[in-house]
Order: sequence, then C-alpha cells, then structure tokens
Amino acid sequence: MKYWLVKSEPDVWSIDQQINSGFAGATWDGVRNYQASNNLKKMKKGDLCFFYHSNIGKEIVGIVKVIRESFIDPTDKKKRFVAVQLRFYKRFKSPVTLHNIKSNKAISHISLVKQSRLSVMPIDSKSWKIICKMGKISN
Repeated sequence: MKYWLVKSEPDVWSIDQQINSGFAGATWDGVRNYQASNNLKKMKKGDLCFFYHSNIGKEIVGIVKVIRESFIDPTDKKKRFVAVQLRFYKRFKSPVTLHNIKSNKAISHISLVKQSRLSVMPIDSKSWKIICKMGKISN
C-alpha cells in the first residue's frame, strides 16, 4: 500500500461532503497538472490519502481510501487527464495544520511543504505515521 495526499478547497469539496458521498465515494476529478495527474495514475485500490483543506484552513482533516483506480476524467473534454474514486475512511480528531507540519523537522521535507501548489502528492510511510499521530488517530 502507498500513501498520498489530496487537496481540495473546502468551499468547493469538503471532508463533510466526502463523508456524505457514502459507500460509493466520490470521483476525484478536475486535476489539470501533469505531475498531479501522474500521481493519480499511480494510485492503487486500497491506497490511503490524507484529505487536505487548501486555501481555507490549510490543514489535513482526515483520510480517504482509493476505491477505483485511474480512469479518464469525465470533466476533461480532451480526455488527457484522469480521475480516481475515493471513499471517506477516517476523520482526524485534531486537524494537522500546514504550520504544524512545517514546524516538525521530521516531516518538513514532504511535498506539501516543498511543492505547495501540487494537488496530489505521495507521502512516505514514516511521515504518514507522524502525521496520523499528530492528528490523534491510529492507522
């Protein structure tokens, strides 16, 4: 299993909306950056992703699970980009802010800090465990 981080502006798609999408989950579409799209293509069924509220809040608020691997994004008229299907998995008891991530030297190397504009990024297993602990959840 691999770990990822996906970003969404909470006024566009929030963790609550993700929760309300239920067992069927929701299509993670609209990604138009090639590096982020390539990361979507690498996701496998069962992989876990941190759910990050960008712009408003700037914090990891929960975890979603990949339930369908990459397919042509239905919102892309040119059929160049892909989407995945994600289902809510777990909410953090305590959201982990970008400030707290930047302040923790053990995880300050992750793409969220180094490539802040990237909307889909891999997370190494050591950083995953640290962030889960910061969010006061077990994985």
